[in-house]
Amino acid sequence: MRTTNAARRLAAGAALTALALVSACSGGGTHSGNAALGSKPPAQPQVDRARVNVLPGMPPVEDPDDVYAADRPGRLSPVVKDFPSRIYVPNTNSDTVTVIDPATYKVIETIPVGRQPQHVVPSWDLKTLWVNNDLGNSLTPIDPRTGKAGKPVDVHDPYNLYFTPDGKYAVVMASMDRQLVFRDAHTMKTVKAVPVTCYGVNHADFSRDGRYFIVSCEFSGEILKVDTARMEVVRQEKLPVQGSMPQDVKVSPDGKLFYIADMMANGVWVLDGDKFTRPRLLPTGKGAHGLYISRDSREMYVSNRGEGTISVFDFAQNRLTRKWELPGGGSPDMGGVSADGKVLWLSGRYDAEVYAIDTRTGKELARIPVGSGPHGLAVYPQPGRYSLGHTGIFR
Repeated sequence: MRTTNAARRLAAGAALTALALVSACSGGGTHSGNAALGSKPPAQPQVDRARVNVLPGMPPVEDPDDVYAADRPGRLSPVVKDFPSRIYVPNTNSDTVTVIDPATYKVIETIPVGRQPQHVVPSWDLKTLWVNNDLGNSLTPIDPRTGKAGKPVDVHDPYNLYFTPDGKYAVVMASMDRQLVFRDAHTMKTVKAVPVTCYGVNHADFSRDGRYFIVSCEFSGEILKVDTARMEVVRQEKLPVQGSMPQDVKVSPDGKLFYIADMMANGVWVLDGDKFTRPRLLPTGKGAHGLYISRDSREMYVSNRGEGTISVFDFAQNRLTRKWELPGGGSPDMGGVSADGKVLWLSGRYDAEVYAIDTRTGKELARIPVGSGPHGLAVYPQPGRYSLGHTGIFR
């Protein structure tokens, strides 16, 4: 009789333990509920190193189901938490960077830089903003703590700039040189220049494990798959629409798909990056250009530069749910989402202006005059542990 009771007690204890484990596993998700963005603190993701075999040296993936889990509102890194909130706008035709105070929507400074600045790029360690002076063959560093520009660094043909997830290398998208140039992330000295056979390498994003990245080739309508550790192009495909001009690239929150904006196909290509099979086209609007993820990882904003609209894509529903029109039109291009997730900031490429858009309603909050040819503006600081480059891809 004593043995039977003991067995029952052990079984009951095991059942309670199992129930506790199930509750723990199901209670930390980042996608539960439909509360408004920022209405309550998000659940903190659990680190699960076993499920994602990351590139050596890369920080562990916090949530294997959401690569953007570290980008929640308020999760500013200790490195950037005291930086003033600013919008940095490179003006390609004016050779300047306009600095905007997002609290007042006012221009507070104009910084002279090199010839044809294309993008303002946060460094991997979050400490520096690099201005890509494409035709000036240089990078101008800006200290985001003070807003002051430093001495330019010689870098040839820096159309765009990315960083490998381990923080070792900067990857220069040398569009006219037809190269991917891996450089030391701090000194910017060349480590390896990788020739490509496509034309116009310009945008990229990395796989969930950081072991490869997808690159768009604007002028030949192609996409590349690049092995990060080997620094080699391993796959190359022509997009199946005549005249394609692929632009921005973003990986899905679960890391299973890549989205590639195409300004001539007027939509977004959806690609299985692991298999690198034929992508399918999701029509969004004329001149689809920039891609930005909401702070709750539920939506993606697509700027349609050719028609002055922003399409909203819902990941869970796998469809477009809304389209916002800029009053009076415009040319929404590149930008980013505010640290609290409430405002989408986009440059107006052909209208010498910047747009601030409410991410809940799509209402235009402000239209701010800047220099000529505003392009890859950076919203800074933003939440995240480290930067993969461009105008702010944070993990």
